[in-house]
Amino acid sequence: MEKWLSIVGIGEDGLEGLNQVGRSLLSQASVIVGGERHLAMLPPEDCREKLVWRTPIQDSVNEIIRRRGQRVCVLASGDPMWYGIGVTLTRHIPMTEITIIPSVSTLSLACSRLGWSLTEVETVSLCGRPPALLNAWVYPGAKLLVLSESGQTPAIVAEILTQQGFGDSLMVVLEHLGGKRERLIEGTAASWNAKDIAKDIADLNAIAINCRRNPVSSRNRVSLIGRLPGLPDTAYHHDGQLTKREVRAITLTALAPLPGQLLWDVGAGCGSIGIEWMRCDRRCRSIAIEHHPSRLQYIADNASALGTPDLQIVAGIAPAALKDLPQPDAIFIGGGITVPELFETCWSALRSGGRLVANAVTVESELILFQWHSQLGGELTRIGIQRAEPVGKFLGWKAMAPITQWTVQKP
Repeated sequence: MEKWLSIVGIGEDGLEGLNQVGRSLLSQASVIVGGERHLAMLPPEDCREKLVWRTPIQDSVNEIIRRRGQRVCVLASGDPMWYGIGVTLTRHIPMTEITIIPSVSTLSLACSRLGWSLTEVETVSLCGRPPALLNAWVYPGAKLLVLSESGQTPAIVAEILTQQGFGDSLMVVLEHLGGKRERLIEGTAASWNAKDIAKDIADLNAIAINCRRNPVSSRNRVSLIGRLPGLPDTAYHHDGQLTKREVRAITLTALAPLPGQLLWDVGAGCGSIGIEWMRCDRRCRSIAIEHHPSRLQYIADNASALGTPDLQIVAGIAPAALKDLPQPDAIFIGGGITVPELFETCWSALRSGGRLVANAVTVESELILFQWHSQLGGELTRIGIQRAEPVGKFLGWKAMAPITQWTVQKP
């Protein structure tokens, strides 16, 4: 089919900033789609059909698809493929029917104003997303560029940084980048909400953050959360049902997460395995299956605090709770190994080439692992960890309960 849909990036400089191709596609369109701000850039005498984005966005996508064959031009902010509407539309309409003309992205404009290297910036979009996502990207020395939901977002971000012990971080809010109303507002996270100027921020803004950790003192000890699997046990709220740090690191290595893959964390406890799976890459997805009410709340709280608020939580007992869930690329069974039909259900659901990892502590659960190992192969590993703990005035080695781990890949 002829390319009937064009997606044209437009900046704060409006129609004047469009290149020749973008101007041509816009002039040929019989239907123009965009936000109220974009459509207001058109001349008042423009009488062509116009569609304003609606909520939910899928309704507007359907309106565009219904006009297949007409000349439709979508006006999008900056680069439509950087957290933009172009990504959404290409999921529903083949690229053989689309022409995309990007403009300069907010990312490029912000870095050019600040003198930052594009290759050293972490990007986070909070447009329609939970602010807790930011928790996964805060570390000393990080340069973050955050796309704001509204003029209230900077204050929310400042509060998150302060709570994480990064109140000394420098924040720059960049309003209306590339336009006549462009403005930069600077401050620190800890003092942000005390700034009078910060109370009058435009909805169209981005936030640049240079993360600085507060000095650690005996009165203010801020735990540092790394990027690799095996976070400190103290990073989690739990009732004792926690895969310990060393075992967690070994387990995540065995699960071998790859970008975009989905994990089932069966018997999730406080959610540590699923959370650290998602922290490996922003595209990783996880479903935590747990039936205990208080642990369900622990999972939600931990996921938010550690920057994975999109972790899907399923309340129920496996294997019944696994019905109709999306097919996983990997499965971790950390609890309920002795439940009848659990292994059969998980193995049947697992994608070909997927990995299944199960940890056992009791003799009864070990026996089940041995039986499955004899049928399906894989690797059996015995994990023994000892930690130094006080024995009177001295230190002694205290052994944790040994773990038997079975890892197998589905043909």
